[in-house]
Amino acid sequence: MHKITLDFPKIKTIYLELDDEIAPKTIKAFLDCLPLTVGINVWGEELYTDETPVVIGAENAKSLVDLMDVAYWPTGKAICLFFGPTPIGKKGDIKPYSPVNVIGKIKDEDKGFLKDIRDGTMVTFRISK
Repeated sequence: MHKITLDFPKIKTIYLELDDEIAPKTIKAFLDCLPLTVGINVWGEELYTDETPVVIGAENAKSLVDLMDVAYWPTGKAICLFFGPTPIGKKGDIKPYSPVNVIGKIKDEDKGFLKDIRDGTMVTFRISK
């Protein structure tokens, strides 16, 4: 398990927990890029980053994810945070635009503020101490 801090400057800091058992190559590639400051995009109740330096293909990729999953989207080279439905999911499903490598979970219980994040917000991912 790896603990990651995600800073939304002047808004909030949340914590992510990455699980090596799900997609170990993807997690290693992500950790090797930290710290990482990148812009955020909003798609339904998913936040995804601008393109990152993480370059890896599908690794146990999933077409549906669970609430609070953190994933890497190989198509867009982006980190995704799923905190609710996406525009293409059926009722009760959280469906990424295309399959993603799930790497962990959002551990913060207060997800309400995520709905207020706007496109272009800059965030920083870093390894928690």
